[in-house]
Amino acid sequence: MLARLGLKPGEEEFYAEQLSGILRHIDRLQEVDTEAIPPTAQVVEVKLRMRDDVPGPCLTQAEALSNAPEARDGFFVVKAIQEGEDPLTAPAGQSPSPGADPPEADPG
Repeated sequence: MLARLGLKPGEEEFYAEQLSGILRHIDRLQEVDTEAIPPTAQVVEVKLRMRDDVPGPCLTQAEALSNAPEARDGFFVVKAIQEGEDPLTAPAGQSPSPGADPPEADPG
């Protein structure tokens, strides 16, 4: 992959020197005796603070929708992700194509 770097003429020597310095540093780290040190993925111990999941009071649907800029049929109305779509007229699980006519309501 290093061969694919787009280096300008003269940059090779600069980056070769930096890479050599990094490799020398890694070689020095390899010399350190770490047998007595347990392997860690985290330098500082991380403790998960867990609490019991206690159900509390919930908002009613009307309360949740009361501050919505727009609501329709008990749902939040949000701007469509793709232009020209109305998410409430799309069949379940699919979005209408831009410019397509909205699907007709099922009479049954």
